[in-house]
Amino acid sequence: MGRIIKLVVILVIFGFIGLTGFAYLGDLTPTQTEVRKPVVLNAD
Repeated sequence: MGRIIKLVVILVIFGFIGLTGFAYLGDLTPTQTEVRKPVVLNAD
């Protein structure tokens, strides 16, 4: 039982390290596009 707990703890630590590395090194910038929409003012 102790081996399983150690294995789970080690996997959690490696998962956290991997997630942190991906957050800092991964390219997560969104693509930017220009959006134009005509606006009608005082359309009575």
